[in-house]
Amino acid sequence: MTALASATTTATEADSLPLDRIDVSRADLFERNVEGDYFRRLRREDPVHYCAESTYGPYWSVTKYNDIMAVDTNHQVFSSEAGYGGIVIDDNIQKGGDDGLQLPNFIAMDPPRHDEQRKAVSPIVAPGNLAKLEGTIRERVCRVLDNLPVGEEFDWVDNVSIELTTQMLATLFDFPFAERRKLTRWSDVTTAEPGGGIIDSWGQRKGELLECAGYFQNLWNERVNLTEPKSDLISMLAHSPATRNMKPEEYLGNVLLLIVGGNDTTRNSMTGGVYALHQNPAEDAKLRNNPALIDSMVPEIIRWQTPLAHMRRTAVADAELGGKTIRKGDKVVMWYVSGNRDETAIDRPDEFIIDRQRPRQHLSFGFGIHRCVGNRLAEMQLRILWEEILQRFSRIEVLREPERVRSNFVRGYANLPVRLHA
Repeated sequence: MTALASATTTATEADSLPLDRIDVSRADLFERNVEGDYFRRLRREDPVHYCAESTYGPYWSVTKYNDIMAVDTNHQVFSSEAGYGGIVIDDNIQKGGDDGLQLPNFIAMDPPRHDEQRKAVSPIVAPGNLAKLEGTIRERVCRVLDNLPVGEEFDWVDNVSIELTTQMLATLFDFPFAERRKLTRWSDVTTAEPGGGIIDSWGQRKGELLECAGYFQNLWNERVNLTEPKSDLISMLAHSPATRNMKPEEYLGNVLLLIVGGNDTTRNSMTGGVYALHQNPAEDAKLRNNPALIDSMVPEIIRWQTPLAHMRRTAVADAELGGKTIRKGDKVVMWYVSGNRDETAIDRPDEFIIDRQRPRQHLSFGFGIHRCVGNRLAEMQLRILWEEILQRFSRIEVLREPERVRSNFVRGYANLPVRLHA
């Protein structure tokens, strides 16, 4: 079946299903890139939608931009706390399935602990440090691009997107550079559930994450007693009063949060931008005629891709939203991927437009106290990548449709076959 035929079939299904049977948490919808039909119907007919039965139990879907903003900025009512289930729809991601690997971290906390722990690592993306990183990022981008095979098929995901983001992660953690691909694997395992093609069981996930814990404990031990601490993320955690005395599982939880946060948004936007320009040749021509449009194209890529499809909260009190009553204890899912396509908030949201007037009007980084701490670093990496691409290649030819990740959380790519034109 072609991709077009698949989309058409599912569009019919999305429109014909009884509303109360729509379950947008199904990972196969995202793998086949057809989730948009379901979200379009929910935005139109039931923007705050209750799904009574799913793989993850009952949950509310919040699908429109302003409603998502209302939830994301009201942490007094809509909690991120790990004890309530954390920030993803699948409770097992937080508690580790039946094997019970609990991984608290600061994004799965409410104030004041959230604010204290976030503050411990935020200097890594302060303007002064970003300025220092820019030269390193550009040097590595140039090296990776210059080693690509012009005129031959290769996988953009593995050779460019994964390689560049993993190199950046190794720098941020001061992680042994030769072993940096371990970071990619641990990032993929952290957000995986059995059956998605990455892990076979929760036990396997636990084993690999404990391997990660041991590795990072050694890095902590090397740095915790330095009289002149370095400026990497591990040293920041080890020397901040808010995080110095964390329990081992909390340290691992924060490490994994930083790995995933530094990996998925940038990695999948690096691939999503190539694919978006392939689908929109007029925008590609516009970019090549005016490279200054990179500045507005980068946030448009991040909106269009929406690398993390959702964030979850748990209601700690009864609340009204969109004319619905959400009860204390209910699971509430903010579908960023839907809010970024909300035609009542964003002009022509289904179109990829590299010179949008307000390109940063998107939900991909979240809002409120949990807004992505590394958003400016992600934008800088993408900007430098595209500046250097335009210096080297007249075209990035996409040879076949990408293979997408089977996940309702990470909206990403497993591979994208391309050919470069000098």
